[in-house]
This record gives sequence, C-alpha cells and structure tokens, in this order.
Amino acid sequence: MAKLSVNINKIATLRNSRGGNVPNLLTVAADVQKFGGEGITIHPRPDERHIRYQDARDLVPVVYTEYNIEGNPIKKFIDLVLEVKPTQVTLVPDADDAITSNAGWDTIKHKSFLQEVIQEFKNNGIRTSIFVDPVAKMIEGAKETGTDRIELYTEAFASQYGEGNKEEAIKPYAEAAKVANELGLGINAGHDLSLDNIQYFKENIPGLLEVSIGHALISESLYLGLENVINMYLRKLK
Repeated sequence: MAKLSVNINKIATLRNSRGGNVPNLLTVAADVQKFGGEGITIHPRPDERHIRYQDARDLVPVVYTEYNIEGNPIKKFIDLVLEVKPTQVTLVPDADDAITSNAGWDTIKHKSFLQEVIQEFKNNGIRTSIFVDPVAKMIEGAKETGTDRIELYTEAFASQYGEGNKEEAIKPYAEAAKVANELGLGINAGHDLSLDNIQYFKENIPGLLEVSIGHALISESLYLGLENVINMYLRKLK
C-alpha cells in the first residue's frame, strides 16, 4: 500500500487570505493524521504566500506520522530543513514566482549541486527525494546524486487521463518506475493526483511508496468532508 501524505498548503492559503489563524493549520494537521492520513507535506516558498517558515517549525510537535518538506534548496530552505529535521525533504526546482511546481530537475545538469545538498541532508538523518519528470535519463541522473527516492511529477499523467487517454498517460510513468526499481530508488509521486485518477495510477506503478496530494484533496473535501475524502484515498491506495 502506498502511503498518503496530505499537502496542507491550501489550508495555509485560506488562512492567509483573511489574516488571523482560521483555519488553524496545526489543528488541521492533527486532524488529517487522526482521520488516517499517513503523512503531512508542506511546501514553503520564499514569499511565504501560503506555508510560512514558522509553520514548518510549529508543526514539529504536531506531526507524528511522516513529515515531508518540499522546496527549492536555496540557503534559507536548506537552513530550515536542517533545523526542523523532517522525515523527508523533497527537492523541487521552483522559480521564485512559480504558482505551483511545473517541472522536474535536470539531474544531469545539476548533478554536483544536488549531490552536495543531498549529502548534507543525509548526514543529518533526513531522507531525500528529488522531483523528476518520467524520463529515464533523469532518473538515472537522480541515482548519481545519492538521493533515496524520486518523486514523479504527475501533471502530464493527470491531464491526459482527464482527456480519456489513460493508457497513453500512464505509459511513461510505468516505464520510469521500472527504471527506478532497477536502480533501487524509492518512488513517490505527486501533482494533480485526485480521487478520479489515483487508483489507476497506483495500480500501474510498481513499487509506489508514497503520494503527496493537496489541491485536489482539499477541493474534494469541500463537498465530501476531510475525514471521508482521506479514507476514500486510503481505500483506493490499497
């Protein structure tokens, strides 16, 4: 069974839209875990437009499942992760003004940089994952960085799946998973996964360890309720 890590960025977005502390991010994180969520993911960005750096610190005593922090490894982010020491850090090559993550790493071009950053995290007992497109040479490059896992960037899958081309949508991801498994890399996945497409994705990705889902899960919860939606995902991931 792949683990479900719930990205709570959208909760922070809603909180920040009015100021104050409603909804309470820490309460939601606690409830996500109480409802069966197997991890909490956050993705702080330099402008702190949703998750704030202080949120990452405040969540430490609240998260008792897996704690995953995503982000571009600029110095401020690296320092935060080394201070917080989450279960996992997921490295994402975001531009400062990116609305959301929109590309995986060029693991060949940035090999030396990634090696250095990853070694620092691993020296501090933090599991590492690299956000990558489903391209064999990028996965092979990821192996050379020393990372523990890759996170497959699934926007293309979700888009094609929604157009009714599920066989074509899953093909590069299944092939990427095969390469990762052969190289001994753990496989995570995330971006635009939803109740509609998660079961098909999971069934066709051998060795899938974890999915990180935020936007769709929170949106679905507006209609169906957070506890209900979390358990719907867990059933589809079995």
